[in-house]
Amino acid sequence: MEHLLSITDAEDNIFELLEQAKKFKKDPIMGQPLKSKTLAMIFEKASTRTRVSFEVAMFHLGGSGLYLSASDLQLGRGEIVEDTARAMTRYVDGVMIRAKEHDDVVKFAEYSNVPVINGLTNLEHPCQALTDILTIHEKKNTFKVKMAFVGDGNNVCNSLLLAAALVGMDMTVVCPEKYGPNPAIFKKAQGYAQKSGSKLEIISKVSEGVKDADVIYTDVWVSMGDEKDASERMEDFRDYQVNMDLLKMAKPDAIVMHCLPAVRGQEITDEVINCPQSVIWDQAENRMHAQKAVLYELLKE
Repeated sequence: MEHLLSITDAEDNIFELLEQAKKFKKDPIMGQPLKSKTLAMIFEKASTRTRVSFEVAMFHLGGSGLYLSASDLQLGRGEIVEDTARAMTRYVDGVMIRAKEHDDVVKFAEYSNVPVINGLTNLEHPCQALTDILTIHEKKNTFKVKMAFVGDGNNVCNSLLLAAALVGMDMTVVCPEKYGPNPAIFKKAQGYAQKSGSKLEIISKVSEGVKDADVIYTDVWVSMGDEKDASERMEDFRDYQVNMDLLKMAKPDAIVMHCLPAVRGQEITDEVINCPQSVIWDQAENRMHAQKAVLYELLKE
């Protein structure tokens, strides 16, 4: 694995990454294998979990993370991505980018001489997807489960489809017709699903989509960049709220997940977030452990 731009970059070693993440969860330091390594962290979008988890992960592993907002860089004054990549990657051992456009991260990696990690783009969120399948396996002890993703077929949904297909997990996207996942990514995921034996579906009817689900997953209805459509989205997603009535349609032992931040009272209710079936806070913690595994794989000697 040279970079992690898409979760499919981890196709050949996804199970090894998950096992490594579990080891780091048991022993957060593990001899500080990235001692003196540096990770540049570029943020074009706001972040809580991505910034804190990556920065603490690098500290635990013996290295350091350098936070850089877009306004801190010449990117904010018109320098092209290629030139920033050429210069920056002579100083650091790796780069994590949380960007608006997926193509910018791909281009950065093309001109980088160090590993590049996608910390979120408009198309994918591979670190989140790796975290999520880690959490599901931790709670269910198997990937032979059905996950129902309820809401907007966004970047998180795209990466989850690919991750589910890679590990052989069934996944149903439950969403209004015009809010489905990226068609090219869904087609790609179906190709992986044929090999792994997983079943992928897109369904608009909530009761049908969440029936017999082992995992209920949701995300915000208005992602960063979609604010201009907020009113329309509130109306379109009105029947897709993850509440106790919806949860009762799934299996009795179904777990509830959310990548956060949550808008309580919109896509998910307080009651569900705080219920015993919620694993949201364990899921949030696992961001750090999963990312340690990625950092170790990409930056170790």
